[in-house]
Amino acid sequence: MEGTGSDILKCMHCGVCSGSCPSGRHTSLNVRRLLKKARNDTGVLSDDSLWMCTTCYNCQERCPRGIGIVDAIFEMRALAVREGIIYPEHRKVGELLLEHGHAVPIDEENMAKREALGLAPLPPTVHSFPEGLEEVKKLMASCRFDELMSEK
Repeated sequence: MEGTGSDILKCMHCGVCSGSCPSGRHTSLNVRRLLKKARNDTGVLSDDSLWMCTTCYNCQERCPRGIGIVDAIFEMRALAVREGIIYPEHRKVGELLLEHGHAVPIDEENMAKREALGLAPLPPTVHSFPEGLEEVKKLMASCRFDELMSEK
């Protein structure tokens, strides 16, 4: 991923990325415009469309210049989060990860459904292994994920 940020300077604005983007058909995402905005450093980190990319890699695979577009989007997202620019919904997912070790913690209803199917009420994940949750929390603290999720 080295040099990905400077790769966007090679963009010739052909529009293949935008034309290849399935997300762009249904959201505000225009990949070419986002790259242009990133090149000009005009508020790209707070652009809502930065979070509309589903990371399908269509744009990156079809780019005639071989630009790491999705990799650049990942870098921009990481910078945005470090600056405290994160949607409340994303922050909530992060908080759930920190608290439960899962973005979608299992509830009583899902436990009952699992049992009705003949499965153990808890899946063989952190839910079943409380010591695993402590390991997940240590890992997240070691990379300062907990700090990223705290309000800035």
